[in-house]
Amino acid sequence: MERRRFTLNAVQSLALSFACLILLGALLLMLPWASRDRASLPFLDALFTATSASCVTGLVLCDTWTQFSLFGQAVILVLIQIGGLSFMTVSALVSIFLGRRIGLHRRSILMDSVGALQMGGVVRLTRRALKVTVVCEGAGAAALLVWFLPRYGLRGVWMAVFHAVSAFCNAGFDLLGTGASLTSAAGEPYLNIVLILLIIAGGLGFLVWDDILTHGTRFRRWRLHSKLAFTGTLLVFLVSGIAFYILEGGHAFAGASAGDKLLMAAFQAVTPRTAGFNTVDLRSLSQSGTLLTMILMFIGAGSGSTGGGIKVNTFAVLVLSALARVRRREDVDLFGRRLDEEDIHKAFSAVSMYFMVCIAGCMVLCLQGIALDDALFESISAMGTVGLTRGITATLPAFSKVTVALMMFAGRVGSMSVAMAITRDRPRAHLRNVPEKILIG
Repeated sequence: MERRRFTLNAVQSLALSFACLILLGALLLMLPWASRDRASLPFLDALFTATSASCVTGLVLCDTWTQFSLFGQAVILVLIQIGGLSFMTVSALVSIFLGRRIGLHRRSILMDSVGALQMGGVVRLTRRALKVTVVCEGAGAAALLVWFLPRYGLRGVWMAVFHAVSAFCNAGFDLLGTGASLTSAAGEPYLNIVLILLIIAGGLGFLVWDDILTHGTRFRRWRLHSKLAFTGTLLVFLVSGIAFYILEGGHAFAGASAGDKLLMAAFQAVTPRTAGFNTVDLRSLSQSGTLLTMILMFIGAGSGSTGGGIKVNTFAVLVLSALARVRRREDVDLFGRRLDEEDIHKAFSAVSMYFMVCIAGCMVLCLQGIALDDALFESISAMGTVGLTRGITATLPAFSKVTVALMMFAGRVGSMSVAMAITRDRPRAHLRNVPEKILIG
């Protein structure tokens, strides 16, 4: 009897690469010299931190600067960088530098890693993704050096590099040592603006950057994907920024000057889209502001970017599809183009799976004694690889830590991809080929 050779598909390879990266990172963070006190970090805490870094989330059990030595911080930074680009992208880039040929299987994996629409040109897109990353992070580090160097001396060089990578990869890890993210720098316009630009640059997606590098500002020549991602990002930023300015003027932003309120509103409009930094205490947000933050975390960044969430493109497809149904139109049109019906089905399927995982995770946290509003906020933040928290991460019970870590993993790899990775196609000969209508809604 001939044995069937087991091979991993693209999705399974991507999920396995992230799992291996997380495990390796956890083992390195457990080493005594990774911590300042030279005490070995418990495995579960190391695994949680490695997952948060590899999945570019930013949820932490302890302050990064206080807990980890320079070696530990370097491990976290490498995990963030590899996780932001994805392990398969980095390995492909190494192969390219060594002059090795990229096979069809690895090209299919790269498509999922960098968000390519087709296999042709995926290697070129991967090279451009690296160039964009190096330029943005390099420019960001140089810009941040102006702010960090006068305040922290030579330590500011490392802090500038770390925060540039963390911001571009939408990771949310910081080295300020306050244990409260960037709340101590809420009134620093220069730092806030540089970080906002880095977060947006990383959250646009590499396909958008490919169109920008190829066609410049000739918007008409961009792909439909890039037009949708860019326009959606701009609209979400403007609408949510205005909303935060109005909603939080007498709550989280109370006591600040008009200029500081505007800066806080702008930062708060950007950071929930999977960046993870925060310049205000999230527990001081109004109920409306908290809900808006959760909505932004759910939406996330652009498709094929370093960020998470259901993605701006997916959200736009859902809205446009709903509007088309209300108008009783068969097709969904945008920028003079018709959206592929298969993409619409994928959008609804991905969001449904994403929502179910969020609710399941929230239920587990509630069963562990966590309040509903905190549990829901934490679940969406983990699943969206955002990293914002209402202060409960450090106090999570062991089983809740595992649950949150699994949600971070699913959110980075993709909830649909995780489901596809652990299932295999089965014959469906018993199903009838004739479609049958069911009642929807």
